[in-house]
Amino acid sequence: MDWAIVILLSTFLAAFVTVHVALAMTLLLFHKPRWRGLAALVLPPLAPVFGFIEKKSRLASAWIVLLALYGAARIAAWLVS
Repeated sequence: MDWAIVILLSTFLAAFVTVHVALAMTLLLFHKPRWRGLAALVLPPLAPVFGFIEKKSRLASAWIVLLALYGAARIAAWLVS
């Protein structure tokens, strides 16, 4: 049971960080104003907001879902320990 939670935590965190960087870099490189990409990279809660503004709803939705899954895994780890 402990290994399953460790695997879930690491998988969800890695996926979340990957989507976050992908969303921020997409905003930085392909959309104007470019400061939104840098702001999204530095201030993570801005990433889905700017993603929805720039019509990157798939990446922004994935960001939100992965954050929720990571949070649920953290709660599960806290309950098991």
